[in-house]
Amino acid sequence: MWVRVLGSAAGGGFPQWNCACPQCRAVRNGSRPCTPRSQSSIAISSNDRQQWFLINASPDIQSQIESFPGLHPDDGSVGRLQAVLLTDAELDHTLGLLLMREGRGLEVHATESVYETLSTGTGILRTLEAYCPVTWRPVIPGAEVLLGEGLSYSAFDVPTEKRVRFPGAASEGRVVGYRVTDTTSGRSLVYLPCVQQLTPDLLEELTGSSALLVDGTCWHDDEMPSLGLASKTSRDMGHVPISGPGGSLELLSPLPIDRKIYTHINNTNPILLDDSPERMDLHRHGLEVAVDGLEIEI
Repeated sequence: MWVRVLGSAAGGGFPQWNCACPQCRAVRNGSRPCTPRSQSSIAISSNDRQQWFLINASPDIQSQIESFPGLHPDDGSVGRLQAVLLTDAELDHTLGLLLMREGRGLEVHATESVYETLSTGTGILRTLEAYCPVTWRPVIPGAEVLLGEGLSYSAFDVPTEKRVRFPGAASEGRVVGYRVTDTTSGRSLVYLPCVQQLTPDLLEELTGSSALLVDGTCWHDDEMPSLGLASKTSRDMGHVPISGPGGSLELLSPLPIDRKIYTHINNTNPILLDDSPERMDLHRHGLEVAVDGLEIEI
């Protein structure tokens, strides 16, 4: 199985257009070593790399596809992209669906909660359906689903208390993570870009995976308030912080997973700076920081 990180930043990308935090200033003026990033999404394929599946479709999807020849059309009309799996209904994970309206049709895997939000809440799927056929594949946590030749996935529910922006969404299935498995080797990837708390049940879902791409939104829980950029903490926004008691670094470091990689990284997070003490701390604990274009063979 092959995984391509199309985007590794949280909503707004890095730098974020309206932000002058230390990290955004550094990437603009080159004063610290760091790399721009687009909004988070990944592409997955079996070993033949002829068919690809997206997990989430960010607003940056057009440039992400163009930057990766593996997703380019074969003959000017037929693409290698087969379907999109959605972890949630957040705009930074779904607005890219509208940019795919020129296709002959789109297959979308989503829980009932996410599907209802995108249909009657944000209206994204309703709008998309006016341009191209959309096939909805219901995602049922715990069910094993074949995903093309050589791949399968199972989703797991990720409880969240984040404020519901659009009415009508069920509490269960608002956010899910995915375990994608190579059916030949049995090795798997877990993709978990949004998690509010790493509970024992969620940590159990990670057991046995070969690689983990996990929520790295903020380093500190009070990161945004301390910079005067927002009143909400990381947990308020639905994301477990990396540092501190109960943070993801403490809980993930001991897990026997070959590669543990942070993604969905907010522009305020100091791990975006290659020379930051926080980045060095991650490396000492065996964790990595995703960058756009990273490829992983599993």
